Amino acid sequence: MRKIESNIITDAVKILCAQTSYNLPDDVLKSINSSICHEESNRLARLILKQITENAAVAKEEQIPLCQDTGTANFFVKIGQEVYLEDGNIYDAINRGVSLGYKDNYLRKSIVSDPLERKNTKDNAPASIYIDIVPGDKIEIAFLPKGGGSENASALKMLIPLVGWDGVKDFVLSVINDKGRNACPPLIVGVGIGGDFASVGLLAKKALLREIGSKNKNEFYNQKEQELLFEIDKLNIGPMGMGGKTTALAVFINTKPTHIASLPVAVNVQCHSCRRKTITI
Repeated sequence: MRKIESNIITDAVKILCAQTSYNLPDDVLKSINSSICHEESNRLARLILKQITENAAVAKEEQIPLCQDTGTANFFVKIGQEVYLEDGNIYDAINRGVSLGYKDNYLRKSIVSDPLERKNTKDNAPASIYIDIVPGDKIEIAFLPKGGGSENASALKMLIPLVGWDGVKDFVLSVINDKGRNACPPLIVGVGIGGDFASVGLLAKKALLREIGSKNKNEFYNQKEQELLFEIDKLNIGPMGMGGKTTALAVFINTKPTHIASLPVAVNVQCHSCRRKTITI
């Protein structure tokens, strides 16, 4: 059994909040740069994509947020079954780290304590924390700060099995066509298929943790991801909704067994500022 003090987790999360807010992942930046060449006939689209890369360079050099919306703090945590937290619990440790990370680094606090009363908690806590127990004696923490604009463009629908893949594809395309312009494209699109009402949204959100350029381990769904990406780019929404061939940088699909009468589908939309980072303790 490995013992870990909760303050180690808190300190790591504090640093993670800042680093993730300031640095666009290499795979995202590489994909945006590649898209500039893809927009050879669209001067406005090229200009917007170049401005996105310039913004990323300034944020990294000046250590300031890539976007003023530093998001809901999403944590996907894998805890080894041989780990013992000596004092307190993982939820408190992470939330303390979020509070310190957002306050000390002057990141925008966007969380309200009640959805209708709308009183700001003033430290961006509590975070949304999802935990899986895995073999081993380590803790893996993946952080995904999710902006409100892209989250508001996301959607979930309980389809009937009869509609099959065509129904799934139509729903995904309708979500992007209706709301994608408002989510600061080019987008990364997470799609969850299966499970139930409660779990399908989490499937879609976890899909956003994949690196751009990675292949789905299931070849059938790898082909479906490419099919969706092709169809989404044909919508001509383009960078920042101003038209062009680059509406999305990637589509990632997660699936889960489901009920014989159900076909749940969720679309979690991520803006071009796909801030994510994973650490291991």
